[in-house]
This record gives sequence, C-alpha cells and structure tokens, in this order.
Amino acid sequence: MSEARTTTDRGDLLVVQPDSAESHWQPVPANGHIEVHVAPSKVRMETKFGFGTQTVAPGCYVREHSHDRNEELIHCVSGTGTAVLDGEKHRMTPGTSIFLGRNRVHMFINDGTEDLKFLWLLLPNGLEDFFAAIGRPRTPGEPAPAPFPRPADVLAIERRTVFAPPPEGGGRKPGDPA
Repeated sequence: MSEARTTTDRGDLLVVQPDSAESHWQPVPANGHIEVHVAPSKVRMETKFGFGTQTVAPGCYVREHSHDRNEELIHCVSGTGTAVLDGEKHRMTPGTSIFLGRNRVHMFINDGTEDLKFLWLLLPNGLEDFFAAIGRPRTPGEPAPAPFPRPADVLAIERRTVFAPPPEGGGRKPGDPA
C-alpha cells in the first residue's frame, strides 16, 4: 500500500554528536577507524546514502579499489596524504574534495606524520555494511588495537556490499609507479 504525500510532509531528522556515531576499527592495510554518521539503518530517507568519516594512521593506506554500482565523494578534513585516482597521484590536504564516478579506481595513502581523516559519502549506501563486516567495534577514546588482518572472505564481503571485482593483480600498493 502506498502513502499519499502532501507538500506539508516532512522527512526525518537526525543529529549525530561527536563520539556518538557507530564506529569500527579497520584491519590492515588501512588500520585506523571509521564512523558511520548517516545511513538508511539510522534514519528514514528517500535517497539512500551512507555518510561518515575514515581515519587512516600514518604509513597506512586504503587499498586500491572501485565501486561499480556507486558514486563516492571524499573530503579531506585533516592530515595529508596522496590519492591515486585511475593511476594518477593527487595531494590530499584539508579542504581537498574528490568525486569518484562508478568504476573509478582509487586508493588513499597516508604519507604524512599525523592521522589522515576524511569524510565519505556513498550513493547509494552500503559502505557502512562493509566496514561493519570487516572491522571490530570501537568505543571512542579507547586505544587502537594491534593491527589485525582482513577476514578470509573479504572478497565475498566486498562483492555483496559496494565493491567492483579487485583490479588485476590485487591493485597498486604505496610506492608503486603511477
């Protein structure tokens, strides 16, 4: 049964305060942690999307990947790093924004001395499900765990969430030529 909507219908409202978002520690090679601030599981929405933050420790990286069913927006808020986008390197500094259409291969490398923190927005959503499936629950303020491996079935988790098949050879690593 469908609902009739009027011009006075109002959507839901959600306010997420600091340190109150769902959060997960992330495995190698990213380490660090993510926070999910907005997702369909948290608030009713007409256009399904996921929004949150990712923090990548110095010397770590988000491995090369792409999304075949999603568009992504990244916005750097602190730290410095390198975004490798379709093989081309771009500096990431606070204020850098990156739009990634479907099937754009990308990775983010923290080559700085401080945490690299960025906002992520994925349409449609699903990245939050991936982070929960591969990560470990995190409580704000607790010390970082020792680095831990990705689950053995990570490729299956990627395919049932928001990832395209991995690039040939598993993708670039930091230091590989562009």
